[in-house]
Amino acid sequence: MPRDSRTSTFSLSVVTPMYNEEENVDLFLTKLIAILTKLTCDYTIICVNDGSTDNTLNKLLAQYKKNSSIKIINLSRNFGKEKALTAGLDFSQGDVVIPIDSDLQDPPELIQDMVSQWKKGFDVVYATRRIRHGESWFKRSTASFFYKLINAISETPIPENTGDFRLIDKRVINAIRQLPEEARFMKGIFSWVGFKQTSVMYDRQPRNSGKTSWNYWRLWNFAIDGFTSFSHLPIKIWSYIGFTISFLSLIYALILVSYVLTKGIKVPGYASLMVVILFLGGINLIGLGVLGEYVGRIFIQVKRRPLYLVRELWGFERDLS
Repeated sequence: MPRDSRTSTFSLSVVTPMYNEEENVDLFLTKLIAILTKLTCDYTIICVNDGSTDNTLNKLLAQYKKNSSIKIINLSRNFGKEKALTAGLDFSQGDVVIPIDSDLQDPPELIQDMVSQWKKGFDVVYATRRIRHGESWFKRSTASFFYKLINAISETPIPENTGDFRLIDKRVINAIRQLPEEARFMKGIFSWVGFKQTSVMYDRQPRNSGKTSWNYWRLWNFAIDGFTSFSHLPIKIWSYIGFTISFLSLIYALILVSYVLTKGIKVPGYASLMVVILFLGGINLIGLGVLGEYVGRIFIQVKRRPLYLVRELWGFERDLS
């Protein structure tokens, strides 16, 4: 879409992955549709049901029958939010695409500000959280630490306190579709493709209803995906650790030789020997673990399995139902 046509009528696709969100579906779509109808654009709402085990799909079908702008992608099982989001982006056709969660933590009202920035010429307008209501001090602290750490070791800067909620120009979507990696760390992918980006600030609200499926274990694994997808420093650093330990071992060996030559043989203590053995053993196991994380991702990637499988579609030209 030419840049000078951004002030005219455009098409907009909203992509929302859903997993067990039956309590939020109706209110979320009601608020979202009210916002979208105020914009001078043709809009579609792409709801991706990521293998929900509750009544989410039935709620979506009821909304689909009432509003022809709603489209539904029903995946064959739960593939995870990142791949569900990828499915929605793949099926989107709008001049701009906006991923947003259905728990109403990210306000649909911000879409108007995003569109305004897009009309000024920005290709990506991401929403940055100024305040994170409803989250514990521990979660906010670990999130802040994660962003600082990944930006310190990654060649691709990732905006802090920024999730998937953003406006993305169609040209950027086409670029993202060229990235076939299995480990879908979308925040990094959105940053890696580049283009002209800016931000809008907002206060993030607590979940409207229900419980998040993102426990600390899943967040930990998600963070590992981010580190391994956008930095090779975790595996590279073990070369430096190995050289450092070897150098210190050489120094210690020279000290022992000097001691023997000057004062005779001294029987080493059992405790110090065990400490050294356990320390080096732990270092080796950690290094193998980091190496295994990368090798495991290579193993999964070379299989070239599809990122997701669609069971049914509603509202698209290719209706598999």
